[in-house]
Amino acid sequence: MERTVGAATTPTPELVPATSPGALAAGPFPAAEVAVLLDGVPRQRGWGALPAPRASRPALRVRPWRLLPTPTGAPVTFAYTAVLALTSLFAVYAGPGLLHAVYQDSSTDVAHLLRTPVFVLLASALWVAGGLLSPYALAFVLVLTALERRIGGARTILVFLTGHVLATLATEVPVGLAVLVGHLPDSSLHRLDYGISFGVAASIGALSGLLTPWLRWPLLAVVGYSLVTDLIAFEDPMTNWGHLISLGIGTTLWPVVRRWYREQARAGASGTTTTAP
Repeated sequence: MERTVGAATTPTPELVPATSPGALAAGPFPAAEVAVLLDGVPRQRGWGALPAPRASRPALRVRPWRLLPTPTGAPVTFAYTAVLALTSLFAVYAGPGLLHAVYQDSSTDVAHLLRTPVFVLLASALWVAGGLLSPYALAFVLVLTALERRIGGARTILVFLTGHVLATLATEVPVGLAVLVGHLPDSSLHRLDYGISFGVAASIGALSGLLTPWLRWPLLAVVGYSLVTDLIAFEDPMTNWGHLISLGIGTTLWPVVRRWYREQARAGASGTTTTAP
């Protein structure tokens, strides 16, 4: 076999298998010929080589502390919870006469709504009926924290106050009209009506619109069943109707809170903060 280089021809040494007796006598192979031979040899892994690990899915990180408000994660809910804690401590240690007077001045009954509507609507939301161990206090912390982390603090308070104010008016205005036409006595204009329950029920309804269906509908079913059961018991029908009304108000806010949630997500992705409702 010959190879042509320029105008001259030189004999090409015959390739001798490395395992043949004449392999050493033939001398070392040219680099090009060795490369040709190695191209057909399958590459082998070393003794210590191991298969590359498959890319695993990131582990699901459970962070239960995110259920609670923090000064950085949910500052508005954190501050509101601190205020409710203080008023609850006041309710525990204040004298009965002083406590009744404060409750009466904060009540959203018809008489106070006619005289100082803005004051009593805000003041009544500073008290927890039943104290910090009541179900509505626990729901307040969990629900408002979850809502604030999704739509922001200012919008969460707006949802809360919307349910609190509208449900209060929806239950107290009919009482005033009934007294006006003589169906109820004048004493119905003066009653104790305070607490965060209307705002919490509205917040539950709004938050359910941001959850996946397998969480949304069981939540609404459980809360709705509990409220209807209280209404059937007929112990405080006006308040019970207010809870159902405020829950319905929260569900009507689904389109709004979903739009706010998308805006909040976009703002978080771009590194900006959205505060305007």
